[in-house]
Amino acid sequence: QVQLQESGPGLVKPSQTLSLTCTVSGGSITINDYYWSWIRQPPGKGLEWIGYIGWSGSTYYSPSLKSRTSISRDTSKNQFTLQLSSVTPEDTAVYYCARNKVRSDEFDYWGQGTQVTVSS
Repeated sequence: QVQLQESGPGLVKPSQTLSLTCTVSGGSITINDYYWSWIRQPPGKGLEWIGYIGWSGSTYYSPSLKSRTSISRDTSKNQFTLQLSSVTPEDTAVYYCARNKVRSDEFDYWGQGTQVTVSS
């Protein structure tokens, strides 16, 4: 059973960088043909996909967030990390990490989500 767990600060000041880590257990993040994504849900809005890091370390980001987003990984810890720079209150959301298989739009495993508030 694959489990994902988000961690990181719940409060970030405007203009700073939001940094979250997803720790994966029950399966390696280097297993072939899986993408490891970050997704968020602002209050009162739908889910927004942010980007992924693939099994080979390749990354792909949402065009609307690409200029501020970086996703990296630490394979020794089986973790991947989101960094979102120059945050504003509009980046306030519940942030999730999740997994999907290549050529599938369905995420089969999700973390429980972590609330991040951007406020001074």
